[in-house]
Amino acid sequence: MKKIMLVFGTRPEAIKMAPLVKEFQKYPDQFQTLVCVTGQHREMLDQVLNIFSIVPDYDLNIMKQGQDLYDVTARVLTGMREVLTEARPDVVLVHGDTTTSTVAALAAFYQQIPVGHVEAGLRTHNIYSPWPEEMNRQLTGRIATWHFAPTALSRQNLLEENVEDKKITVTGNTVIDALYWVVKKIKEDLSLNRELEGALAAAGYDVTRLSGGKKLVLITGHRRENFGDGFVHMCTAIKDLTQKYPDVDFVYPMHLNPNVRKPIHEVFGENLANLGNMFFIEPLEYLSFVYLMEKSAIVLTDSGGIQEEAPGLGKPVLVMRDTTERPEALDAGTVKLVGTAYHRIFNEVSALLDDQQAYEKMSKAINPYGDGMACGRIIDKCLE
Repeated sequence: MKKIMLVFGTRPEAIKMAPLVKEFQKYPDQFQTLVCVTGQHREMLDQVLNIFSIVPDYDLNIMKQGQDLYDVTARVLTGMREVLTEARPDVVLVHGDTTTSTVAALAAFYQQIPVGHVEAGLRTHNIYSPWPEEMNRQLTGRIATWHFAPTALSRQNLLEENVEDKKITVTGNTVIDALYWVVKKIKEDLSLNRELEGALAAAGYDVTRLSGGKKLVLITGHRRENFGDGFVHMCTAIKDLTQKYPDVDFVYPMHLNPNVRKPIHEVFGENLANLGNMFFIEPLEYLSFVYLMEKSAIVLTDSGGIQEEAPGLGKPVLVMRDTTERPEALDAGTVKLVGTAYHRIFNEVSALLDDQQAYEKMSKAINPYGDGMACGRIIDKCLE
């Protein structure tokens, strides 16, 4: 029996690793499945663990107020030393491009434990964009023995970095597995629907406003490289869009980071209540966010994972970044880069709201990130 340890620490990682944990647990005769969380995101991580009914075997609980990348790196590295020494897994699986994934991979390397990299091979080839994620994913790729690439392009990136073909498996992205699991759960459970309506109302948005065909633009923003002027331009464009389209609701679940909230207050004022069709709400747990995304018409974001998730629900995505490590979405037409320049954001959102043909071209494009079967393909490889 193989002892498999899955390590993750942020909410996005948890969402993408949770369906994989559940899949491994279906094979108790072949795998002993261990889960280690670092707590790089604390509350948001715990919400996802609860949704998928996952109880970690190890919890480093590294979250401290005001910590920086040095602190996170040091705490994960020393914490993983003890966990790996005690557990002695045969394989450590990490996900994507967080500080948790890179440092956990390094900790496993120090104990000569092979690493499997889930969501391997994403590249912008600019180590400062997104920062620090691009360097994280490249470093993890150097350490990993097995590479679970979500797409053919990710595989090609790895081949160009001299990774052996036999060590790469194209799987699709596990985020689509998680998304379909959650959407099915929401659609089949009427009491859960009412609960999510209530949670959104408590966060600051009444979804019953969307009855009668009213449109919703869902907004998220948290990237470090957009802090400062980038966020001010984004917020100014959004403010002017709310005035141009008074019948469209704009909903922005605000990240807790003060670098995100400061420019929002600069542009919209100290009091964010009663702004007409602009709703700044508190961060949403995963189920509520998927519920709201499913009801949206357009998603305006600087996030990575949403570029994969929203097209799975037929939602056009405008990405407020200058680069993306998900060019397959650009090629497929499900996503468009709009940067952080005021006019580009304003014009591209306007185009999708005004031009039904442009909207349908994006919303009906085929999502290149998978069919919800990625976890099964990873398990098949591990069974080999």
